[in-house]
Amino acid sequence: MARTLGVAVIGYGWMGRVHAQAYARLPHHYPQLGARPRLVSVADEVPGRAAEAAEQLGFDRSTQRWRDLLTDPAIDAISVTTPNFLHREVGVAVLEAGKHLWIEKPVGLRSADAQAVADAAHRGGLATQVGFNYRNAPAVQAAREMIAAGEIGAVTHARVRLFSDYAAHPDGALTWRYERERGGAGVLGDLASHGVDLARHLLGEIDALVADSAIFVPERARPSGATAGHQRASGGERGPVENEDYVGALVRFASGARGVVEACRVSVGAQNNYGVEIYGTSGMLAWDFRRMGELVVSTGAAYQDQPAATLYVGPGQGEYAAFQPGSAISMGYDDLKVIEARNFVASILDGQPHGATIDDAVASAAALDAMTASVASGRWERVS
Repeated sequence: MARTLGVAVIGYGWMGRVHAQAYARLPHHYPQLGARPRLVSVADEVPGRAAEAAEQLGFDRSTQRWRDLLTDPAIDAISVTTPNFLHREVGVAVLEAGKHLWIEKPVGLRSADAQAVADAAHRGGLATQVGFNYRNAPAVQAAREMIAAGEIGAVTHARVRLFSDYAAHPDGALTWRYERERGGAGVLGDLASHGVDLARHLLGEIDALVADSAIFVPERARPSGATAGHQRASGGERGPVENEDYVGALVRFASGARGVVEACRVSVGAQNNYGVEIYGTSGMLAWDFRRMGELVVSTGAAYQDQPAATLYVGPGQGEYAAFQPGSAISMGYDDLKVIEARNFVASILDGQPHGATIDDAVASAAALDAMTASVASGRWERVS
């Protein structure tokens, strides 16, 4: 019989809801996993938000005080989906309370924050999972296997892009996301962290990089109340946007391959335009998040004028079989978070890392720190 695993969520915006729903769906997709999550408690400081979440999703209880969850003996694991500036404080506290941790990226404002959380996890011997969900797409997993098998030859160069319009509207509210002390390095932590993780997952470690960044919407209106997601505000007091709307980096991988990682949150006309292109000495692979179940593949021995075809992923790739019985049936964003939840619970059960862990967050943060340093210095920076 599967054991019951008490879980809780700290911070109930959109991502908190996604985590809660992913836990609830685990028995549907992974009935043999060995544990059945129970939604014990949800915490959010906004009055009424946690209580509403508990009623909607079936948590046993709710609170405005996140520290209440740390002493609750019914809770084995906690999801942290708070704003970036709280990641270190809350993440370390969760681990020091002996609870396993599923935390959203980028895990703090800088690499020192992610490292502090990692240190706490290693001291306690606790399982961690970090919200780098795009690596979980079955097409991305298929690409990784093909690269490792040498099906496109030696990788020569790659492009990773994450373009979004969520901050493109000039009336987008001046929330914590746009403040240096609470949001960190802007689009670097929000989107480029995903780009770095995809690059590392597919191509290995980044050795050095040179970067440029820009703020294209310099002022926004302050919201009049609590916000969730990407809300608009107009007519209120305007304040400065303190962190980056755009970043672009040339990267050198430890393998010798070259690459470009580019992210922007004010790209008009680009709705979640995320993807990768990877070129090798004898082939090419390309993936677009908006066509998540498709992998463009060019392999063979023609080199010049070699055609590319679309592979529709199916039960043989990644975790696809847990969701659909045959190729080309669409999966969605929330499915990737269910895979993430599965990896988290599997790590708790067997004590082995599955999926993206806190150590991947530390590595991603190191690359983001190097981007910030390169923007300031105008030079290539090593990724330590």
